[in-house]
Amino acid sequence: MFDINPIAFLITMAIALPSLTVHEFAHAWMAYRFGDQTAKSMGRLTLNPIAHIDFFGTIILPLIAHIGYAKPVPVNFAVLNRRQILMVALAGPVSNILLAIFLAGAFHILPVGSMSIASSFLLFGVLLNLVFAVFNLIPIPPLDGSRIVFAGLQSPKIVNMYSHFSRFGLFILIPFLIFGGYRYTVEPIVKLSFDLLRLPWQF
Repeated sequence: MFDINPIAFLITMAIALPSLTVHEFAHAWMAYRFGDQTAKSMGRLTLNPIAHIDFFGTIILPLIAHIGYAKPVPVNFAVLNRRQILMVALAGPVSNILLAIFLAGAFHILPVGSMSIASSFLLFGVLLNLVFAVFNLIPIPPLDGSRIVFAGLQSPKIVNMYSHFSRFGLFILIPFLIFGGYRYTVEPIVKLSFDLLRLPWQF
């Protein structure tokens, strides 16, 4: 049996699912803007969260390991140039950063007490969106950061080597998470972002 707090899980999903949806929609919208019809043809150019749910990654995995992911948006990178690949890759993390800034602004502007349920909800929303943004910018395939690196490569030889390396991305990403890579990369940047946004750190 898993030690699951159903209330905490529902609250997390109430924040995480819209945030993941915006992230994937941003990828789909940017690709569509550059002429790639793939996501639109598969019903992924939408803000409907159901279209972006991966049953294992969005529902089961968070219950087991407190991490998760949405169904990746399909993008035909073959029809995009390097600049367009960069913009598509950046769209997801940037959307989460903008959401985090919006929620931080709401925390400062709205009359919520520093210890109220509303303030905790807003701060948790900022936290999750910053985590999604920073984590996805790590240059390990299949994360968005790997596409950003790929878009900046010039030498065909290096491009070929990186494409070969990408096949083993998950074998690097999983040990990265298991052995605390998050603690030394994502967490410090998120904490610094809270300081810059003048938000209290409660986590």
